Amino acid sequence: MAERSVEVSALPAEVREQLAELDLELSEGDITQKGYEKKRAKLLTPYIIQTQHLAPPPQYDGQDPGPSSAAAASNASSSSSSSRHRRTHRQHRSSGTRDERYRSDIHTEAVQAALAKHKEEKMALPMPTKRRSTYVQSPIDNCTPPDSSSSSDDEGGVSGGSGEQQQSPDSWMNSSIHGSSTSSSSASSTMSHGESRPPQAPQPQSQHQLPPQQPPPPHSHSQPSALAEAFAHARIEPPGGALGPDGAPHAQARSRGSRVDLPSNVVVRGMSRGQSRSSMMETADGVPVSSRVSTKIQQLLNTLKRPKRPPLSEFFMDDQEEIVEVPRPDPNTPKPEGRQIIPVKGEPLGVVSNWPPALQAALARWGATQGKSPALTALDITGKPLYTLTYGKLWSRSVKLAYTLLNKLGTKNEQILKPGDRVALVYPNSDPGMFWVAFYGCLLAEVIPVPIEVPLSRKDAGSSQVGFLLGSCGVSLALTCEICLKGLPKTPTGEILQFKGWPRLKWVITDSKYLTKPSKDWQPHIPTANTDTAYIEYKASKEGTVMGVAVSKVAMLTHCQALTQACNYCEGETLVNVLDFKKDMGLWHGVLTSVMNRIHTISVPYAVMKACPLSWVQRVHIHKARVALVKCRDLHWAMMAHREQRDITLASLRMLIVADGANPWSVSSCDAFLNVFQAHGLKPEVICPCATSPEAMTVAIRRPGVPGAPLPARAILSMTGLSHGVIRVNTEDKNSALTVQDVGHVMPGALMCIVKPDGPPMLCKTDEIGEIVVNSRAGGNMYYGLSGVTKNTFEVIPVNASGAPIGEIPFVRSGLLGFVGPGSLIFVVGKNEGLLTVSGRRHNADDLVATALAVEPVKTVYRGRIAVFSVTVFYDERIVIVAEQRPDASEEDSFQWMSRVLQAIDSIHQVGLYCLALVPANTLPKTPLGGIHISETKQLFLEGSLHPCNILMCPHTCVTNMPKPRQKQPVGVGPASIMVGNLVAGKRIAQAAGRDLGMIEDQDLVRKLCMWPTMMHQFLTEALQWRAQTDPDHVLYVLLNAKGVAVCTATCVQLHKRAEKIAAALMERSGINTGENVVLLYPPGIDLIAAFYGCLYAGCIPVTVRPPHPQNLSATLPTVRMIIDVSKAACILTTQVLMKILRSKEAAVSVNIKTWPIIIDTDDLPRKRPPTIYKPPSAEMIAYLDFSVSTTGMLTGVKISHAAVSALCRSIKLQCELYSSRQIAICLDPYCGLGFVLWCLASVYSGHQSILIPPLELESSLSLWLSTLSQYRIRDTFCSYSVMELCTKGLGGQTEILKTRGLNLSCVRSCVVVAEERPRLALTQSFSKLFKDLGLSSRAVSTAFGSRVNLAICLQGTTGPDPSTVYVDMKSLRHDRVRLVERGAPQSLPLMESGTILPGVRVIIVNPETRGPLGDSHLGEIWVNSPHTATGYYTIYGEESLQADHFNTKLSFGDPQTFWARTGYLGFVKRTELTDSSGDRHDALFVVGSLDETLELRGLRYHPIDIETSVCRAHRGIGESAVFTWTNLLVVVSELCGSEQDALDLVPLITNVVLEEHHLIVGVVVIVDPGVIPINSRGEKQRMHLRDSFLADQLDPIYVAYNM
Repeated sequence: MAERSVEVSALPAEVREQLAELDLELSEGDITQKGYEKKRAKLLTPYIIQTQHLAPPPQYDGQDPGPSSAAAASNASSSSSSSRHRRTHRQHRSSGTRDERYRSDIHTEAVQAALAKHKEEKMALPMPTKRRSTYVQSPIDNCTPPDSSSSSDDEGGVSGGSGEQQQSPDSWMNSSIHGSSTSSSSASSTMSHGESRPPQAPQPQSQHQLPPQQPPPPHSHSQPSALAEAFAHARIEPPGGALGPDGAPHAQARSRGSRVDLPSNVVVRGMSRGQSRSSMMETADGVPVSSRVSTKIQQLLNTLKRPKRPPLSEFFMDDQEEIVEVPRPDPNTPKPEGRQIIPVKGEPLGVVSNWPPALQAALARWGATQGKSPALTALDITGKPLYTLTYGKLWSRSVKLAYTLLNKLGTKNEQILKPGDRVALVYPNSDPGMFWVAFYGCLLAEVIPVPIEVPLSRKDAGSSQVGFLLGSCGVSLALTCEICLKGLPKTPTGEILQFKGWPRLKWVITDSKYLTKPSKDWQPHIPTANTDTAYIEYKASKEGTVMGVAVSKVAMLTHCQALTQACNYCEGETLVNVLDFKKDMGLWHGVLTSVMNRIHTISVPYAVMKACPLSWVQRVHIHKARVALVKCRDLHWAMMAHREQRDITLASLRMLIVADGANPWSVSSCDAFLNVFQAHGLKPEVICPCATSPEAMTVAIRRPGVPGAPLPARAILSMTGLSHGVIRVNTEDKNSALTVQDVGHVMPGALMCIVKPDGPPMLCKTDEIGEIVVNSRAGGNMYYGLSGVTKNTFEVIPVNASGAPIGEIPFVRSGLLGFVGPGSLIFVVGKNEGLLTVSGRRHNADDLVATALAVEPVKTVYRGRIAVFSVTVFYDERIVIVAEQRPDASEEDSFQWMSRVLQAIDSIHQVGLYCLALVPANTLPKTPLGGIHISETKQLFLEGSLHPCNILMCPHTCVTNMPKPRQKQPVGVGPASIMVGNLVAGKRIAQAAGRDLGMIEDQDLVRKLCMWPTMMHQFLTEALQWRAQTDPDHVLYVLLNAKGVAVCTATCVQLHKRAEKIAAALMERSGINTGENVVLLYPPGIDLIAAFYGCLYAGCIPVTVRPPHPQNLSATLPTVRMIIDVSKAACILTTQVLMKILRSKEAAVSVNIKTWPIIIDTDDLPRKRPPTIYKPPSAEMIAYLDFSVSTTGMLTGVKISHAAVSALCRSIKLQCELYSSRQIAICLDPYCGLGFVLWCLASVYSGHQSILIPPLELESSLSLWLSTLSQYRIRDTFCSYSVMELCTKGLGGQTEILKTRGLNLSCVRSCVVVAEERPRLALTQSFSKLFKDLGLSSRAVSTAFGSRVNLAICLQGTTGPDPSTVYVDMKSLRHDRVRLVERGAPQSLPLMESGTILPGVRVIIVNPETRGPLGDSHLGEIWVNSPHTATGYYTIYGEESLQADHFNTKLSFGDPQTFWARTGYLGFVKRTELTDSSGDRHDALFVVGSLDETLELRGLRYHPIDIETSVCRAHRGIGESAVFTWTNLLVVVSELCGSEQDALDLVPLITNVVLEEHHLIVGVVVIVDPGVIPINSRGEKQRMHLRDSFLADQLDPIYVAYNM
C-alpha cells in the first residue's frame, strides 16, 4: 500500500476533509474495510507520485521521537504542531480511537518524554509464547460493533465518533510493517522498547504482511543467542547410555493411560544428596544450551536484576509476627502544612414569590395557564423533531396515569398501588415523552418512581445488582411503554423473562390508549413539599452494588430552586439536553428544574448522537437555545463531526453545562471545543463545568461569567503530591503534572467542607486532598431500605484535629475528592470509586487510563476502551489494567504497547502495575450506555472468566511488601550442645521404632500354623520347595482379567514346577553363569513370579523391568534399554509377544536392536528339571536387584540380599497377620519396591493367597478392583494412588448403581496405599467418603511408606492404632520447624501418619547438614535402621563413598555406633495419645516430602506439593500442576482441562494464589494440555523430567507467561 507514505498534513484541505469523513464512516461501521481502502487509495493516488521521493523513512513504533517531534511522532497527538492556527482547525482529527475525555496534549507529550527516558535503558522483556490456535481473535464481525457498544458514557470507553482506523501518518506507516519482522525469540519479539528497527522500504502488502487474523509465529528457532552463553557453565556431560539429552519423551502420550517411568537423564545411581541441589538445579542438565526457553528465562532474570524495593527493615525472623514487611515511611514524603479548613458557605437561597409549594404544583399551574407552551421536543434517530409535548398534554396525560395507577389496576375492590409504594420506570432512552409522563404521573399519584435501564438480556452486566436495588426498594410493579415491552426478552410461552436476581414484577403499559380518563370530580392530591420520598435514583458503588438514593419532596424542590438560582434559569427559555434523563444532571435539569421554570427542553438521545454527532449543536442553532447540557464526549463528538459549517452559530448559548467537568481530564475537551467553536459565536465564559454525585446531588457549578471578564485560573498539580493526598503546585517534573479546572462555587444554601476519605471524618488542612461533604436541604436523604450503609454516608458529622465534632448538623459524603482553591472555588481531582490505594499512596483510576491512552493506543486499543481497578493480593491493593484489543492488532504491537504502558505509569505515577490484560474487542461487560462495567470486569478477572488474548503480569516490581529472605544462621553451636539444650528444654529426640521381630522357636506351633520353620530356611527358594512338598495343591496366586474372571492360578507345586522349567532353560544356555543378572520383561501376572523363582533356582540374579508400551515405544523402550545396559544383564526372559516387539522395526527407531543380550521366550519351554537347585552360600548374597526411577528422574538400582528378603517378608507377615488361610487382593504394579514384594514374595513366604489385579485392567473396567473385594470378601487389600484416583474420579458418582449390583465393601478391614511420598490426605479422605455408602469403614484406608534404601518402613497393619492426622503451621514448616495448630487455623497444613512402623524398623529424624539427631519439633531427614535395608546401590563402578553415605551412615553424635540408611525424605515424629500393642504411647512418623524435590526459595524450604495444591484450587480449569525452580525462578506448569481460551485466565489466578498462600512470586507460568505432566507408575509426578522437557522446549505449551 504505497499510499501509506503520503504526508497527510501536506494534502489540500478538501482532500483531508474527505479522508476524515471516510474515517468517520469506517468507525461508525457505515463502510467495510475493503470499501474504505478502495476509496482512500482513490483519493490519495494523485499525490503518491509527487511525494514518493520526499517521503521520510517511516518512524517505527519503537523509535524514540526526538524532543522537537515528541508530539508529532506520538500517534495520539500527531498534529499538535506549534502552529496554533492549524491546530484549531484540525485538532479533532489527530487522535484516532482515543477516548477524548482523557485527551491532553501536554500529558501525551509528558508520556512520550517519560518513555524516551526508558529508551536508553534498553530492557528486553521476554515476550510470552503462545500456541498458534490460542490467538484466534474474536470473530471478525466484532470489528463493527453492534449499536449498543460503540462507545461509552462517562465510565470509560471512547468516542464512537472517532474513526476506528483514523490514525496519524506515522501510524499508517507503521502498520505497513505489522508482520514484517520474523519474530525470532532473540531478535525482534523481545526487542527493547525503545529500540528502533532498521527502516525498510514499504512494500506491497501482499508480499510481506501476514493477514491480520494470523499474527507472526510466536518465535521461530533463532540462532543460539548470546544470552544463552550465560548458561555455558552448565556442565552438560555426555549421557552414559543410548538415551540422548532428549530422553524426555518428545511427544508424551497425551492420555495418562500409558504411564511411563522416565529417567530425566542417564544419571545412574543415587546422586549424593549434598551435590544434588546444585547440580540438578543450576545446570541445564542435558538441555541444549541454545534452548530458546532458557534464553527467555535469562532475559526475565535480566529484567529482575534491579528489583524495585523500598529499603527493608531488620531480618524477618521465624516468629509469630505478621508476615508482611512494612516499609519504613519515607522522610521526604510531602505532608500537609496548611491550617485546618473552615467550612465553605454558599450564597443564601433566595425566596422568589412565585416559586411553587411543590413541583407538581408547578406542572399543574403551567398545564392550566400555559397549555400550548412546549415542554419537550423529542428527536427521531436521524435527529429530526419527532413530536413536541406541550405543558397541557404533559399535565393531562400525567393526571390520567395517576388516576389509572390508583384506581384501575386491580379489580373493583382491591387497590394494587397505595401512595408511598415504589414502582420501577423502564423506558428506553429514545422516548423521553413517555418517561416524563410516567415520572410526573407517579408524583401526582404519590407513588415513588424508581427509574432503571431497560434490561436487554438475561445476562446483562450488573443485572442481578439491579435486582438487588428493586428488592431493597420493595418494587413489585414496573411501568413501561408498549414498544419497550415488545422488545423485552421473552420466554418461549411469551411471558417476560425473569431477569437474574430480580423480584417478580407485574408490568403495566402507560401508552395513552391504555389509560382511563378520570371522572370530573377526581383531582390529584398535591400537598406542600414535605420530607416524604419523592423518587429514588439508582447508584452503583465501587464494588458494583446498586443502591437507591431516596430524594424527598422538599429536597427535590429545594434542589430545583438552587439550580434555578445558580444557573439563573428564566421562564420560557430553551434547553438542549444530551444527557440520560433518568438520573443525575439529565433528570435534575432536563426534567425537574425545566418544568419548574416552564423551560422548553429538547432531548437528544444517545442513539441520535451516534448517528449524527453534531445534532445537539444543530439543535442549539435552530432553537436558539440558551442552555445546553452535555458531557465531554459530546463536545468531542461535535468536534470530530465538525465540517466547518459556516451556518452554525452558538451565540445564543449563555450556559454550556459540562456534566462531567469534575473529571480532571475534562479541561482539554473544553479547551479544544472552544478552539473549534469560538469562530461560531461560542463565548469562553459560557462553559460551566459542575460537580455532582447521586448522594449530594449538585455539589458545585460554575456560574455563567460576565463577557470579557478573565477566565478562572487552572491548577497545575504535582501527581506525586496528589498520591500522598496533598496539593503541591507542580514545579520539578513537568511530566507528572495534572491540570485541573474549577467547578465553580458551592450551591446556594449549602455548606461544604473537606474531610479525610478514610477513617473518622476529620477536617482536612487547606493544602490537603479529601472527600467533599455537603450539608444542604437539596441532597439525597438515604439509601432506600439500607439503614446501615445510610448512616456512614448521609449522617456524617466532621470532627476537628482533636476529634471533637464541629457541630450538630449532619453532612452527606459526595464521593468526590478535591480541595477548595483561592476565592472559595472548588476543584475536584477524582472520585472515591476510582481511588486505588497502593502502599499507602492514592492513585486515581482516570489518571491511569489517561496515561495508558497517551501511549499510542491507536494500533492496539479498540476504541480506547480501558478499565482500571485494583485487586487485593498479599495485604495490599494491586493495580490491574484491562483493555480491549483491536481485531487487527498484531501480537508484537500489543506486547510493545503493554510494556510501554508499564514504563509510562511507572515514570509518571511512580506505581507498579500488577497485571495488564488485553481482551478481544467488544468483550468487556458494558454499562447501559456502552461504557465499561468496571465492577463486573473485576469480578470476571477474579473468577478467571475474562478470557484475555494477551496478558502481562509484573508482580516482581509492584509487590514490595515481601518478608525479608531468611538468612541461614551459620552452625556455630556444636551438635552435642544442641542435644543437651533439647534435653534441658524437655524436648524428646525424634525417634521411633516398630515392635521386635522375634523368632518363633516352638515347633508344635509351627506345624499348627502350617508355617515353614523359620530357623531352617533363610531363602525363599527353600520355602517354595517346602510348600510344594507339604501343601502342593494350596493355591498361592489367582490372576484376574478385566472381566473379573480368574484367567490363571498357581498352586505351590505348579509354581515350583514352572520355576524348575525356567531354571533348566537358563542353565542349558551357554554364556549364562551363576551370579549373573537376568532381566525379567513380563506384563503383571504369574509368568513374572515363575520367572523370578526360576532365576533364583538357577543361581541368577533377577531384575524385574516394566515392559515397553506397544503404543508408545519411543518414550518407553529407551528406559528398558537403559536398565538392561546399566544392569549388565546377560539374558532377557520374556513372552513371545514382547520378544517380537523388542525385535520389531518400530523398536529399531528408538534403540539399537542388534545389541540385545540373549532373549529367551518362556512361553513354551520343554518340561525339564534342572540338575540341581542353587543354594546361595550365605544369606548376605544378593537375591535380586530393584530398579526404579525416582520422582527426581534418577534411575537407581538397589541390591536386596536374601537375608533382607526374608526379614522384610517376616516383618510384613507379623504386621498384617498373614497366614495360609488368608486372602489378600493386590492392585499394584509388580516391578519395584513394596509392590514387587507383595506381588512376588510375600505369598511364598507366608502362604496366604494373593488375588492379583493388574492396574492396567482398570482402565477398561473401572469397578474391577472394588467388585473383586466384594466378591471374594477380601479383608486386606493393597493399591496405588493412581488406582485410588481412577476409582474416585471414575466411580464417585456411580455408588448407587454399584450398590444395586450388590457391591459391598464392609468386609474390608485394611486398604493400604503403597507409595514413596507424603500421604495424599485429600484423595484418601474423598475415597473413604465416596464409598462409605458401599459399607467401606472410615478407618480402613491407610498408607505405607518406603524409599530406595529401604523398600518398606511403614505399613498400617491390623494391630496398631489408627493412623493419626495433625495440622501443622506452614510458615514454621518452611523454617524446618514443626508447630501443631488447630484444624482450620490460617496457613495450616493437614498431614496424615504414613502407617505404623514395621517390626524390626527404627527411624530417627536427623539434620541433613549437621547429621545430628533432632528434637520432635523439627523437620529433618528420616534415617532408618532395619534388617531389611538394601545393601547398597547397584553401580557399574562401585561408588563406595555414596554407598557409605546413603546406606552405612553414622550420626555425628548421640549414638555413633548404629549404622543408618538415609531415606532422602523429610519428616518428623510425634508422640500421640494412642497406645500401641505393647501398651506404650504410639510414636507416629509423618512424611512431608522428598529432600531432592524441595525448593529453596528466599532462604526457606518449600515442598512442591503444597504449592501445587494451592494452584489446583485457583481455577476449575486446572487439572494437575507441577512446580520446579530454574535459576531461582519459580516455574508453575498447569494442565488446562477447559477450552484453550481459558489459558490466559489462569496466569493471574495462579500468581495470586501462590503469592497469597506461600509468599512467593511466580516467575514463569506454563499452561499445557492434559496429560503433559509426566507421572510414573506409582502415580508420582516427575518434576525434574518435566523441567528438562520445558527447558528443551519439548512441551508444546498452550501459553507461557513470563512474569516481570
